[in-house]
Amino acid sequence: MARKMLIDGELSKSGEEEAHYDFDLFVIGAGSGGVRAGRFSAQSGAKVAICELPFDPISSEVSGGVGGTCVIRGCVPKKILVYGAAFGPELEDAKSYGWEVNERVNFNWKKLLHKKTEEIVRLNGIYKRLLSNAGVKFFEGEGRVIGPNEVELIQLDGTKITYSAKHILIATGSRAHRPEIPGQELAITSDEALSLEEFPKRAVILGGGYIAVEFASIWRGMGAAVDLVFRKELPLRGFDDEMRAVVARNLEGRGITMHPCTTLTKLEKTEGGIKVHTDHGEVILADVVLFATGRLPNTKRLNLDAVGVELDKMKAVKVDEYSRTNVPSIWAIGDVTNRMNLTPVALMEGTCFAKTVFGGKPTKPDYSYIPCATFCIPPLSCVGLSEEQAIEQVNGEVSVYTSAFNPMKNTISGRTEKSVMKLVVDAETDKVLGASMCGPDAPEIMQGIAVALKCGATKEQFDSTVGIHPSAAEEFVTMRSETRRVSKNKPKTNL
Repeated sequence: MARKMLIDGELSKSGEEEAHYDFDLFVIGAGSGGVRAGRFSAQSGAKVAICELPFDPISSEVSGGVGGTCVIRGCVPKKILVYGAAFGPELEDAKSYGWEVNERVNFNWKKLLHKKTEEIVRLNGIYKRLLSNAGVKFFEGEGRVIGPNEVELIQLDGTKITYSAKHILIATGSRAHRPEIPGQELAITSDEALSLEEFPKRAVILGGGYIAVEFASIWRGMGAAVDLVFRKELPLRGFDDEMRAVVARNLEGRGITMHPCTTLTKLEKTEGGIKVHTDHGEVILADVVLFATGRLPNTKRLNLDAVGVELDKMKAVKVDEYSRTNVPSIWAIGDVTNRMNLTPVALMEGTCFAKTVFGGKPTKPDYSYIPCATFCIPPLSCVGLSEEQAIEQVNGEVSVYTSAFNPMKNTISGRTEKSVMKLVVDAETDKVLGASMCGPDAPEIMQGIAVALKCGATKEQFDSTVGIHPSAAEEFVTMRSETRRVSKNKPKTNL
């Protein structure tokens, strides 16, 4: 079967010249992006192979699993734990709605962990079947690049086999970073946090990103005492500053002890637990210390330097707009490129790769208006520009619309936690540039808002849309009074 492939910018006219390769495509890494790229390439007629390390909930240099970080030790198991953690506060709120919980309600961490593991094993099997059904050849083992068109597969018994491929795709994702401080071996990363045998009653979390605030919410919701230590004044650097402040208030309101502008200097093992020292002279005793200090591209063992593939200073694979490296036959997608490290983005990049190389339709990934969410409790979700980004990018004034309100559910439960919504608008064109929400169901609401922004919706169109009542979502189409107008030369007010 003849295949159309992009070769040096031109579509090949025949599949005959690819016949001397074992495969048209060899994918190293069977996470979300690699599986998508492999499946879609095979569906376009390519002969595809993919390799992945053996399954284990905790990743290492010799373990991984089909499905990758998101499915096995990331988004999916994390969200299961978020659901579990939310029931604690919900049970308290339920009392105001007439539910009489007369006896002590106990939380069984090991039962939830068992259910979580069952689910990721099930999903691991589903991803394997997706590959098989698409006709992709799956190899279990470690892949490394040994030439522009050669992959060496190190099998589980240590034997090595070399395969040739017209195209090689690197999709090995990223791995948790560990800061080098004395006693760092006493700490865990998010991998281990999702598989702890015993529930920690006292937890210290180092980091201010989404993983840090999510685990803070998870463990606090389940009843642990949680200290969150981060270097900046607010958590979630890179998000809208106003929404970051809302998240910080909510975390504190739910009983999490916040340590802004702080870092850890030393960990010590004692009979009573891990003694955690901060740079402010504080000492905290913990059962577990979680390092949530970012992730690094997983390129260490790929042998890319030897074949001339360029890496950046973070050791991420450098690619062009089509995900192609400086070696024409080698491509890379997902977190290993350190562009926008989100699972749906890796899926998009995998789709675009397959279209470009095997579908006869060169396609660049589009990174505009990609929604995202932080699943703290309650969650934060956003799409488009933050207020700060809009001020920097717009040549003129920016209109900001905000709404802070007590969700209807809280009016009965008595929980004092406001939902906050925000629209950022180009004052001259009326185009909505960004939207943010912190409150219950924010990610579910923001997915729909993202469609509107992708289509170029204006504030007038938002205003002319009829809301669903009673709902929190309707607030996005009823914010008619401008909160403030800002620009590069006009400082913020009304914060």
